[in-house]
Amino acid sequence: MKIYTRTGDKGTTALLGGKRINKSELRIHAYGTIDELNSYMGLLGDHSEIDEKQETILRIQNQLFVIGSHLATEPGKSFDYIPDLQETETKLLEDEIDDMNLSLPEMTNFVLPGGHKLVSFIHISRTVCRRGERLVIELGQNEQVPELIIKYLNRLSDYLFVLARYAAQKLGVEEVPWAPRK
Repeated sequence: MKIYTRTGDKGTTALLGGKRINKSELRIHAYGTIDELNSYMGLLGDHSEIDEKQETILRIQNQLFVIGSHLATEPGKSFDYIPDLQETETKLLEDEIDDMNLSLPEMTNFVLPGGHKLVSFIHISRTVCRRGERLVIELGQNEQVPELIIKYLNRLSDYLFVLARYAAQKLGVEEVPWAPRK
């Protein structure tokens, strides 16, 4: 299989189902951002400092691929090879959040991102996730988008925020609270 087809050289791409659309359309931005997030999740998975989270990160990456496939599918079409979206994936994130929160101090302020490269990468992943969520919501205003995608992305950004705090604690990095200037 050749990686290049030349069919997109004039700015269009094919959805799963065959319909060609402009690469600048919202649907492409939405699933492109999910792909970007998946790449950042791979970056997180490369960090041994959070080895105990590798299985969850890999599961998230797989779920993001499923989400991207749903978003890349022509509206009204479905394919047997694309797995269904499952509520259990969102529940997994909630359980992981609850588990990490057991060891974290209570939050009394917003926290500034940073303090360690890994913590910063996690926060970047979180913000890419939020951008993807906003794009999917916007797409859903004009086209049918499964609600489970929006719910999952919302919970994933929560998971990433807590993972950043968890990683900071594990690395001995002090969280810097945001203090507005008066």
